[in-house]
Amino acid sequence: MIETLVIRAERQCDFDEIRTLVKAAFAGAEHTDGDEHNLVDRLRCTDEYIPGLSFVAEINGKIVGYAMFSQINIGSCKAISLAPLAVLPGFQNHGIGRALIEAGHQKAKEGDYYCSVVLGSPEYYSKSGYLPALPFGIVAPFEIPPQFYMVFPLKLRLPHGTVRYSHAFGV
Repeated sequence: MIETLVIRAERQCDFDEIRTLVKAAFAGAEHTDGDEHNLVDRLRCTDEYIPGLSFVAEINGKIVGYAMFSQINIGSCKAISLAPLAVLPGFQNHGIGRALIEAGHQKAKEGDYYCSVVLGSPEYYSKSGYLPALPFGIVAPFEIPPQFYMVFPLKLRLPHGTVRYSHAFGV
């Protein structure tokens, strides 16, 4: 059982610790390009960075998890992308990732974002309400088996079209 978990928005003083955490979390991951910690840095330098939608998870003052949601566009509609989601290896499988996702979705619903998209494990992200994106008419801008590209509706009506990411993603 995890002790008291605190989810809060990231602060600039957290950036170095977040970078180390993201790098460590993806070090043993099955599907990684090893660049996730650099992606976070690149996104923070773009207009698509949303400071209020980047969260840390703390236990006893130690940052053990991180989630970044950045702005994307689907047609003329604003949406968000979850990338990356990272939890330190010793703290995985305790609901921290799901708590970070839930915090992001709750905060994003206050804004004018239509949905959140994610590229990842259908088994994992479906537990947080993500559904295959293609049946909604939401298309990834790259080749990927469709079951790995998912959407979480934040509004009743969803946009249709190809997702446009920040240039920081390199797609």
